[in-house]
Amino acid sequence: MARIGIVGAGIIGCAAAVHLIAEGHAVTVFEKDVDGLPASVGNAGILAVPEIDPMARPEMLFAAPKWLVDPLGPLTLRWQDLRALAPWLFHLLRAARPARVERSRQALLGLMRDALAAHEAMARLCGISGHMSPTGALTIFDSEAALDAAFWHDQATARLLGFGVERLDARAARDRVPALEGTFAGGVFSSGYQTFLDPLKLLRDVQHHVRQYATLVEAGVEAVQPGAEGVTVIADSGERQVFDKVVIAAGVWSRTLVRKLGLKVLLETERGYNTTFADPLVKLELPIFFAEHGFVATPLANALRIGGAVELARPEAPPNYARAAAMRQKMRRYVPSLPETGGKEWMGRRPSTPDSVPVISLHPADPRIAMAFGHGHLGLTLSAITGAKVATILSKGASADLEPFSIGRFQ
Repeated sequence: MARIGIVGAGIIGCAAAVHLIAEGHAVTVFEKDVDGLPASVGNAGILAVPEIDPMARPEMLFAAPKWLVDPLGPLTLRWQDLRALAPWLFHLLRAARPARVERSRQALLGLMRDALAAHEAMARLCGISGHMSPTGALTIFDSEAALDAAFWHDQATARLLGFGVERLDARAARDRVPALEGTFAGGVFSSGYQTFLDPLKLLRDVQHHVRQYATLVEAGVEAVQPGAEGVTVIADSGERQVFDKVVIAAGVWSRTLVRKLGLKVLLETERGYNTTFADPLVKLELPIFFAEHGFVATPLANALRIGGAVELARPEAPPNYARAAAMRQKMRRYVPSLPETGGKEWMGRRPSTPDSVPVISLHPADPRIAMAFGHGHLGLTLSAITGAKVATILSKGASADLEPFSIGRFQ
């Protein structure tokens, strides 16, 4: 049994804690905002196994200039933060080269193959059930050309991961989701998606398990310092605790701790926005992606959530909730019955690497320190498999299958 400290009690840190507890370790988790609403609870609420495409890819670069001139479009940049974001953006452009895109796809594919099974295993460890539904998802397209291209691409992905896809014309799409109106070419239905019925409840249930079987310290962490006697976690209160091993899983804030360890990392935030309507009058039978507009509508337990898009900005920059309003307005083109008022707005900081490949890695010079962050919009989807991988590398050492996720690629 080892004494293991974990920095961060979001879904990634908690998933690692669940697996380490199951192995019999003495686990302590540090979290400065235990009751907060991190990125893992405000997401679309979808287990997005089919999403192995990185954000950086050639077609994104072609579309980006048009998007960037629209401050409320699918992708925007907070221009006053350009200087701070410049290194990350430079490497984003490099990551869009075809060979790099394929490398990122293969890395994410390796995790996605086990993502669903890992969530089922984590749920069993926590005694959770009934939190996911095999809804599939429908992606709507305005143009026939976009629909045809997406169907061809999604078929190839489906063959890799073993799920089904269907091409639907507009009438067939409305048969699946009667609330859909407006004009659109059709859609692609994918059976590879599952819906988390209540992402916040899922996080709280996993945190409850961690509270039962581990120690939760309500404090931020100033630094992680390796030494001869162990690895010291220094809380922002000045308190010090020494552990045999430590996991850094603090979202975008991980970069400060990693840099203090003498390592480089490219980690910024894809800030996402959403609006959640409680007890909505609008009924959707399954999640709907509006691909050409960069947002998704998800029916949750007694709620409807509309969110997505990407805002590149410093983590501490003030939110721009006009982006949430813009998504609601676009949604009404397809679902006119969506209420204009009454929803609760949210903004979250999705920690992202330029190549969309998370860091799941040991410190190159000190295997007592593991890192798990940078999952972008796939944090909830990849949380359980990441937790399992972290537990494995801490007990058995680095493995070849995790080489693409190494912190070493930034050094």
